[in-house]
Amino acid sequence: MSESLTGKIAAVTGAASGIGLATTRALLDAGATVVMVDYDEAALTRLASELGDKAIAQVTNLLDAESCAAMVPEILSKVDHIDILHCNAGTYIGGDLIETDGATIDRMLNLNVNAVMKNVRDVIPHMIERGTGDIVVTASVAGHMPIQWEPVYSASKWAMTCFVQTMRRQLNKSGIRVGQVSPGPVISALLADWPEENLQKAKDNGALMDPEEVSDAVIYMLTRKRTVTIRDMIVLPTNFDI
Repeated sequence: MSESLTGKIAAVTGAASGIGLATTRALLDAGATVVMVDYDEAALTRLASELGDKAIAQVTNLLDAESCAAMVPEILSKVDHIDILHCNAGTYIGGDLIETDGATIDRMLNLNVNAVMKNVRDVIPHMIERGTGDIVVTASVAGHMPIQWEPVYSASKWAMTCFVQTMRRQLNKSGIRVGQVSPGPVISALLADWPEENLQKAKDNGALMDPEEVSDAVIYMLTRKRTVTIRDMIVLPTNFDI
């Protein structure tokens, strides 16, 4: 049996595009208020205007230490509380390790790993005080197997799998559920350089999926009764061969 999200307040990072935007729309459709967190102020302003009064813009640069640390306090200055934190923002590096450089590795690990840990750490006291909350992290199928053509990205998602599952066990007695959604390849800004016909062909062949398939999974996780936690949900295109 599902529970209603009407009246809940969620914060979604990376909310201006891809899975974050799809999840924002799904939460709004389910009756929640959504604080949309992203560094792209222009996109946030436009989307918040389009999506209505329950979509609230929060400009945060998760790669800037001060901006990242201010995220939760700034959200709580705009809304009464946070029921749901969806740590979704992330980036991607593929290819052999020797093909990348130290600065790019630092940027990806700071966004995919460090920012998530800091965001979760910052929201925990608030949720513990309230005795309830949901934390969902966008991980990846790459966090469940060693994928040789993306060693840095895969390592970051393995780190998230470990982090989510340890935090789930730390917080489950405090009324806080922690879980992750682990998608396979999704049509998103990470594939912005693909020709449109290639994207459509891969989608038609069952090798790519829309962000809404992932947001559907997140809504399922969040609407379970409080005595149930979806620890991890792997969502794959049917013909994703790995």
